Amino acid sequence: MQRGSKPGKIGAMVSALGAAIVRGEIASGTVLPPEPDLAERYGAGRSVVREAVKILVAKGLLSVRPRHGTQVRPLHEWTLLDRDVLGWMRREDGLDRSLLLALEETRSVIEPEAAALAAARATPEELGRIRDALKAMEAGQNDPDAAIEADKRFHLAILDATNNPILRSFRGAIDTILSAMFDFTVDVFAGNLANHVAVVDAIAAGDADGAREAMRQVLGYTRGHMLSNPAVAGEALPKRQAGLGETP
Repeated sequence: MQRGSKPGKIGAMVSALGAAIVRGEIASGTVLPPEPDLAERYGAGRSVVREAVKILVAKGLLSVRPRHGTQVRPLHEWTLLDRDVLGWMRREDGLDRSLLLALEETRSVIEPEAAALAAARATPEELGRIRDALKAMEAGQNDPDAAIEADKRFHLAILDATNNPILRSFRGAIDTILSAMFDFTVDVFAGNLANHVAVVDAIAAGDADGAREAMRQVLGYTRGHMLSNPAVAGEALPKRQAGLGETP
């Protein structure tokens, strides 16, 4: 663990221990060593260990109980929409199939309704940001990194345009989910652009039903491709390789 400020050391400890849990290096149900042993193992002070454990408790990865110690909690108790937790999962060599499909299912619950609300509530400035992101997607079709960045901006701009503070609070989670979607890719980006255009047209027209359905088409295109991809039939999906990224 690198030297640095106390906040930096806490962050490094959280990342190291959290990633070890998520990757299965420390199994569910494991009781962690006592604080002094953890401090020695991670090269950190006891106060750093204590704060790191508190953060991981808040993320659902650990529990601390008298006479039971600090224990790793099972996957279903983790805060899976936490940006760090999903980020640690994304750094795996592969992504669990059931989790990937669950992430896409979560999008299907949130994003069509977000598009409908954006159609009813988007300000001219917010609509402009959505359109700008779409233009960047179209311009970046042959540049995977630019296309991915623009696609994320597109979906996040729609969340912002709901003007719903609770939905806006999902920004970090949706951002991370979108990144996870790019861990498996084929050249299907261009094929989904027309569906994105339909979303923008419906939002601009104030057509909530149309925006909802158009966003369902966007997500359905991605899900259909996922289910037809041979990689999804296995236990894990490979991380994104060089080449044009999937448009979620």
